[in-house]
Amino acid sequence: MLTRTKRTEHITPVLKSLHWLPSQKSWIESTFTKRECVQILPVSKDPHRCLPGCQICQQLVSLAMKYSDEWTVDKHTQESPTDAYGIVNFQGGSHSYRAKYVRLSHDSRPESILRLMLKEWQMELPKILISVHGGIQNFDLHPRIKQVVGKGLIKAAVTTGAWILTGGVNTGVAKHVGDALKEHCSRSPKKICTIGIAPWGVIENRNDLIGRDVVAPYQTLLNPLSKLNVLNNLHSHFLLVDDGTVGKYGAEVDLRRDLEKHINLQRIHARIGQGVPVVALILEGGPNVILTVLEYLQESPPVPVVVCEGTGRAADILAYVHKQTEEGGGLPDGLEMDIITTIKKMFNFSHSDASHLFQTLMDCMKSKELVKRHNSYDCTSSVFVPVFVCLFIYLYVFVFAYLHLHTSPGTNASAFDQLVLTLAWDRVDIAKNHVFVYGQQLLVGSLEQAMLDALVMDRVDFVKLLIENGVSMHRFLTITRLEELTHTLTHTRVSQTRALVGSITLIDIGLVIEYLMGGTYRCNYTRKRFRIIYNNLHGNSREKTRHNHFIKTAQPYKPKVHQSKKKAREEIVDIDDPETRRFPYPFNELLVWAVLMNRQKMSLFFWQHGEESMAKALVACKLCRSMGYEAKKSDVVDDTSEELKDYSNEFGTLAVDLLEQSFRQDETMAMKLLTYELKNWSNSTCLKLAVSSRLRPFVAHTCTQLLLSDMWMGRLNMRKNSWYKVILSILVPPAILLLEYKSKAEMSHIPQSQDAHQMTMEDSEHNLQNTTEDIQMVRVNDEVEIQVRSRRLPLTTKFYAFYHAPIVKFWFNTLAYLGFLMLYSFVVLVQMPEFPSTQEWVVILYIFTYAIEKIREIFMSEAGKISQKVKIWFSDYFNLSDFVAIVTFFVGFGLRIGGEDIVPGRTVYCLNIIFWYVRLLDTLAVNQQAGPYVMMISKMVANMFYIVVIMVVVLLSYGVPRKAILYPNEEPSWKLLKDVVFQPYWMMYGEVYAYEIDVWITPFLQAVYLFVQYILMVNLLIAFFNNVYIQVQSISKLVWKYQRYHFVMAYHEKPVLPPPLILLSHLVSFFSCICRKRKKDSHSYGPKLFLTEEDQKKLHDFEEQCVEKYFHEKDDKFHSGSEERIRLTSDRVETMCVQLKEVGNKVNFIKRSLHTLDSQIGHLQDLSALTVDTLKTLTAQRASEASKVHNQITRELSLSKNVAPTSQDPTPCAGPHSKGVKRSALIKISYETFRNCNYFLMSGTHGPHQTFLYHGKDPAINYHRCLPWTSGPFCVVKLTSALFISQNDLATPNVPRNNLMRLSQSIPFTPVPPRGEPVTVYRLEESSPNTINNSMSSWAQKGLCAKIEFLSKEEMGGGLRRALKVLCTWSEYDILKPGHLYIVKSFLPEVVQTWQSIYKEDTVLLLCLREIQQQRAAQKLTFAFNQIRPKTIPYSPRFLEVFLLYCHSAGQWFAIEECITGEFRKFNNNNGDEIIPTNLLEETMLAFSHWTYEYTRGELLVLDLQGVGEILTDPSVIKSGEKGSYDMIFGPANLGDDAIRNFRAKHHCNSCCRKLKLPDLKRNEYTPDKLMLPQDESHDPGSGTRHSMRLML
Repeated sequence: MLTRTKRTEHITPVLKSLHWLPSQKSWIESTFTKRECVQILPVSKDPHRCLPGCQICQQLVSLAMKYSDEWTVDKHTQESPTDAYGIVNFQGGSHSYRAKYVRLSHDSRPESILRLMLKEWQMELPKILISVHGGIQNFDLHPRIKQVVGKGLIKAAVTTGAWILTGGVNTGVAKHVGDALKEHCSRSPKKICTIGIAPWGVIENRNDLIGRDVVAPYQTLLNPLSKLNVLNNLHSHFLLVDDGTVGKYGAEVDLRRDLEKHINLQRIHARIGQGVPVVALILEGGPNVILTVLEYLQESPPVPVVVCEGTGRAADILAYVHKQTEEGGGLPDGLEMDIITTIKKMFNFSHSDASHLFQTLMDCMKSKELVKRHNSYDCTSSVFVPVFVCLFIYLYVFVFAYLHLHTSPGTNASAFDQLVLTLAWDRVDIAKNHVFVYGQQLLVGSLEQAMLDALVMDRVDFVKLLIENGVSMHRFLTITRLEELTHTLTHTRVSQTRALVGSITLIDIGLVIEYLMGGTYRCNYTRKRFRIIYNNLHGNSREKTRHNHFIKTAQPYKPKVHQSKKKAREEIVDIDDPETRRFPYPFNELLVWAVLMNRQKMSLFFWQHGEESMAKALVACKLCRSMGYEAKKSDVVDDTSEELKDYSNEFGTLAVDLLEQSFRQDETMAMKLLTYELKNWSNSTCLKLAVSSRLRPFVAHTCTQLLLSDMWMGRLNMRKNSWYKVILSILVPPAILLLEYKSKAEMSHIPQSQDAHQMTMEDSEHNLQNTTEDIQMVRVNDEVEIQVRSRRLPLTTKFYAFYHAPIVKFWFNTLAYLGFLMLYSFVVLVQMPEFPSTQEWVVILYIFTYAIEKIREIFMSEAGKISQKVKIWFSDYFNLSDFVAIVTFFVGFGLRIGGEDIVPGRTVYCLNIIFWYVRLLDTLAVNQQAGPYVMMISKMVANMFYIVVIMVVVLLSYGVPRKAILYPNEEPSWKLLKDVVFQPYWMMYGEVYAYEIDVWITPFLQAVYLFVQYILMVNLLIAFFNNVYIQVQSISKLVWKYQRYHFVMAYHEKPVLPPPLILLSHLVSFFSCICRKRKKDSHSYGPKLFLTEEDQKKLHDFEEQCVEKYFHEKDDKFHSGSEERIRLTSDRVETMCVQLKEVGNKVNFIKRSLHTLDSQIGHLQDLSALTVDTLKTLTAQRASEASKVHNQITRELSLSKNVAPTSQDPTPCAGPHSKGVKRSALIKISYETFRNCNYFLMSGTHGPHQTFLYHGKDPAINYHRCLPWTSGPFCVVKLTSALFISQNDLATPNVPRNNLMRLSQSIPFTPVPPRGEPVTVYRLEESSPNTINNSMSSWAQKGLCAKIEFLSKEEMGGGLRRALKVLCTWSEYDILKPGHLYIVKSFLPEVVQTWQSIYKEDTVLLLCLREIQQQRAAQKLTFAFNQIRPKTIPYSPRFLEVFLLYCHSAGQWFAIEECITGEFRKFNNNNGDEIIPTNLLEETMLAFSHWTYEYTRGELLVLDLQGVGEILTDPSVIKSGEKGSYDMIFGPANLGDDAIRNFRAKHHCNSCCRKLKLPDLKRNEYTPDKLMLPQDESHDPGSGTRHSMRLML
């Protein structure tokens, strides 16, 4: 059972978080101290000031003092109790943040600090400690890097319950951590434990924090002139380390490391011996961070370090050195000086300091395996979504690396430790991806220990994961382990009651279960066999202590006295057999344990697994309801009872839904589920458990009501006018032979009592000998069929079935009861003689036999003690009424016989008959119309109690003063009480006793009384009844159906004859038991369905299928629901927004970069133009000065005139190597000559055949592309209009001119022929490419050229072919896409040799053609399938297009298709075998094969489905009668009719088959030719498709 309350457990930490108790305050002040400077050390420059190390100057120094020693913490500070602790309330900002803080000395003990956190601050011990280090000063991070680091860190902390340690101040790395926390706080109310450890002397406004147990307002605004820092307001706790200094860091370093070491020594969980792992996270930072990393790696044990590359400075250097370090620990040659130079520039170090820091880096790399580099540069790439996951995955996996390194080789300790850590972190995804991997082996004992820890720690996902990885619950769950699990009930009422006794035993748990289940439920833990096993395992000492205090909780079961005779009869159990210590249904036991532990999620998991799901749901519903009732009776007011009520309703809903699912699947099997005997649940039935749980919707379900109707009718086959048929048959017995009766098959699902079951078994053995006479062999359509003739029931069986039907018993008893009431009424109405008359003797005999029947009902009820049976019997109202009626009757009979006067006896008779008339209401309750009204009356009577009490109070408040005022002189007598009560009571009905109204105050009192009583109270009662009527009417049908069960069960167990003839039935039952010597099972009571082990196994399988289908439909409904679709759409939209934002940022960055580049190029162009103009001016000056050499210039000009006409002719300008032209002459051409040239030549630098010819006047120059294999002297290249320059432009010295001149010298062109083998490709063309399922296929007569390059010699093979991966380098009309990978397939030599006997010539070609045709046929079928598939099937299968390829160099034919990458899966084989589907994609593929068979009317069947996701390849299209035929259409993988038959036999229809409305292939009468599709043939739009398919074939 549960705790009384959980609220107090949550309220106490809240109260403690606001203020500490006095004892806690004294403990904090006595444990933690502060430090203050007590001695002044003067500064040499100013003797009136102390050194920067001093915190407070007590006085000014007037004289200079000389001190030889320096200021130290130990010598010049003194300790005193801390004066600053409490709650800091950060001011400023839209939201008020609070954090706990304490000021403590730098040498405080880590044990005390941890106690402060866990005990005083109510923090939970972390599962992992993340210590964040980095730069103290502010630094910028790329927005994407900041987002990735923040999300990864927060996710690691949230998912594991980690602590984050930072510097605490609002600068540097701590500020970035605070920003991440701020984003988390805006989305989630759960606060992360972030502890800031900061020096007290560097905090701005620290005087505001001074105070003992205060809520200190703290201003986070920072003075820009101050060198101090403020605290970050997003941290949850602060440790302010004081060493007496001001403005100086370093006081917190040692304390932080000592605290981390001490936390590392703590056990991560009470059941786990592993300590809390510590991981260091490095962001940016200076040289001290590198030293800190070295300290972490040199610790014992070392601390793993995660370095975030891309954050700057120290982090980048560490990441770079880690990346470049080789396995031996060294660096590549020449890299050492580069790193030292980088260190010098980054930290402004000297060469010696940089070398020393480099050596520190290399020392860090000695433990390279403990340093993980997180590449944050990936954050700026397009693949962003999974990047932030890497950071927190590193924090986990890195601890695994540490465990691997510190575990002895050859052991499994590291794997188990990893599993334990993930279990403590509750990270099942980490365990799945990094522990349960291929090659990782765990011992069975380790897995079972992990299972035990997962159960105790309530890790449902881990329990599921362990079961999936081989943990057998049958082997795991033993008596010892289950009892160990029960010891975790530390917060339940069980533990409170057992506090004085000791540990809880399973027998105690059994008593609790019996108490909660109520009735005569008997738990297996209290049975005799289990006690023997338990006592032999643990000894008898524990058996003696279980009843000391627990008897108050379960009174019906008292300790038995073990006598020697009973010991002799004890069952002999083999204790050495390990199976005796286990449980046959382990999930049942674990379900009960989880329910008692109030672990709803765990309970639902165990309900989903194992057998007897419906019974488990009903038992859990009953337990939760009973625990909720017990919690409601508790004096503590909380919401525990409501929570348990919700859990009970949830299990009840599961039971009803499962019943509905099974009823839709198979009505008969569903009815069997209701009443078959549950041997593991006190030999009860599901229907009985539902009634005990008061689960009305379950009992009122159509399946249950049909079963109750069948039970009510017994073997009588009547549905209409049954009442007068039964009455007529009772009155005229020969009419029994005219009634219809059910066959034995129709009675197979109806439960029976144990006597009826044994009689049926005997009759079955007797009738088994005569069955051969009723079997006939009938030949129909050349097939032999067996028919069994329906045998008529014998006369004795008909009479037995009639009188044992509950409806017959009801009417028989009703008729007898009406006769009894008539006789009883006659007896009390007429004059009663002194001696009883015959009629009175009949009445006496009736009541006497009726009393005997009631005694029989008590003793023959469910198994249990007499006290329990009596208690249960009296819980029924009509049984209590019968008891009172019987007792009062015999009291009256005694007064009538034994007394002198018969009047008292007759009076008792007259009062006693009231009870017998009221008993008729129970008879009316069986009627569907009158039953609800009887129920309404009982509800009204039960609920009117409090109103009647109020009316009695009002009545007495008026009756007493009225009687006292009117009759002041009355003598003491009982008449006073009668007048006080009855006279005001009759006034309510109109009798006001007007003749007694004399005194003046009496009329006033009477008026007030009548107004209150008659006007207010009576109308209130009427309104109350009206409300009850409305409420009950809405559920009257439901309640009546629920009550109907009790009525049917009552008459099912009644004897055949009514009183007083019932004595004959009792005698017959007694003698039949003696004659047959049948021992009735003490545990079997009530009607049950007794099944064989085989039938019970089939029923369990059916129930498991229903559970699986129920959850499958539930998942489908959830995924197809509007809320889930909206959520998925929202996630996709958010992802698209992020991607669009990234694209926009990149576009803006590119625009800015282009703009900057354009500006720089324009500036360079301007400078280039200015340089050219300057050179021209200098040239002109030189020309004027060269008048002395005029003759030489003249000869040069004449030479220029000879060259000018040549330059105008395009033919000599075809290349720089033209004959008769010197290169020096070309260089000396004047500028004016070059202006007038219509053609100019551009020469490349890479070869003689790379000259480009440009025409200077035409702006639209033609472009002629050189083919890769063209061999010519030059290639003519097109220039765009943007590069065209007119003659006028050349005349002006501007930027475009210079740009063109530069461009003319920087465009080389080198033709490169494509690599690879030349091939010819043929394709299968379609007449209608858009609707290929309605088009005709034909082979192209002309092939297209292409070139392919074989990438490797590695072959991929199968049963028929082998394949090679190639790369397309060039293709004509892009029939193959250049740059894409393809797969070339060829048939194996032995396959070709086999088929040469059929195809004499061109064997390979014909086989390839049929393979390609086969895939095209499958492609057409997928096209048709995707057109008609419903939207509930989200996957669209499609096949790759295959081409025919001829390789010229090999002279061989091949098939080629595009290469697909991804996880390659195979869904079925070409012989019809298929996989067991585990997801919707696999179900879709298997349903597609089924659909092809139905769609083509059995002509085609597509098998051998395989591929990546929805993309398929290499199918096998099976066509009947084509196996090994010359006329076959498809490939050699066609196995023909054998594959079709195997597919029909092994295919299991799934949910996609049902969505496609495909018939079951396993029906006996099923043939494809008789198949009718959901739509009519004439209106079927796919009929044309099938016709075109046949044409294609």
